[in-house]
Amino acid sequence: MENDLIYVVDDEESIIDFVRLYLEKDGFQVEGFKDGKSAFDAIMQSPPNLVVLDVMLPGMDGFEVCRNLRLEENQVPIIMLTAKDEEIDKILGLELGADDYLTKPFNPRELVARIRAVLRRVTLQRKTNDEMIRVGDISIDMRRREVKIKDELIKLRTQEFELLRVMAEDPGRVFSRDQLLYLAWGYDFAGQTRTVDVHIAQLRRKIQASKNQIETVTGFGYKLIP
Repeated sequence: MENDLIYVVDDEESIIDFVRLYLEKDGFQVEGFKDGKSAFDAIMQSPPNLVVLDVMLPGMDGFEVCRNLRLEENQVPIIMLTAKDEEIDKILGLELGADDYLTKPFNPRELVARIRAVLRRVTLQRKTNDEMIRVGDISIDMRRREVKIKDELIKLRTQEFELLRVMAEDPGRVFSRDQLLYLAWGYDFAGQTRTVDVHIAQLRRKIQASKNQIETVTGFGYKLIP
């Protein structure tokens, strides 16, 4: 992860400089952008290892940047910065395909930890061996990173794919939200269980044609019915 390139997108120069200071001390390379359009163009032309993306940007805001990148099938990891206590911003960002979020003001050490967790998860994905996982009528092609239900291709976002993979590798096992955070996305810290709930809800809608559904285990977490 050392020397990984991070794009920091924020309309406040002081925030960019603040984040740059801590990231460069941790061995990252940093490039800053003050508006969404220039960041979007740079990401499409020369993708970094990860993007730290503020929601409130002039012109093309952070949501639009995230949405347009995913529409272009650009899967660069994104951590969104949202206004304090704006829960709707967090949920919308995740629904649009962001990998994580952090509220302002934030502890720079937490940002570094989250960046490392997301990058670790991406690295683990790339090392996944070429295998096929089958649970009932669900087939998961790990090499192509495709999911089919009864031979019909189902389009999943990266976070949804990883959640399904973890549960499909051990169908019937009950996973806590914290376990899913770590096993699916490589997060080393608790407290982000709402993130799991949002993506589980999306995943359920997309695999509803399957007889193998995700069941809620009250007070604990989720399991994939074998």
